Amino acid sequence: MSKNLREIKKATRKSFSAEQKIQIVLEGLRGEISTSELCRREGIATVTYYKWSKDFLDAGRNGLTLGTKRNATSEEVKNLRGENSDLSRAASEQMLENVRLKKSLGILV
Repeated sequence: MSKNLREIKKATRKSFSAEQKIQIVLEGLRGEISTSELCRREGIATVTYYKWSKDFLDAGRNGLTLGTKRNATSEEVKNLRGENSDLSRAASEQMLENVRLKKSLGILV
């Protein structure tokens, strides 16, 4: 394909807004008409429809996943770090106590 022909095709290519893409994908998901018929009517390639559909579903999945995450405040982070430090210290002390006990019983040399 010549460079001029590519430029003409690119310049005359129809662009779709996000809302239009969503409407097309939703109509395809309803299944009232075939995907190929929908794509023909809208003037898009089936590959384009499936890419939009995948992007749409991935965005929904990410939205639901992100909804379960929560940002901790700096005060909560500070408190959790302090608690983590205290628990680490307590675990270390407990391990040392176990080693001392095992040595005193002759289990550990």
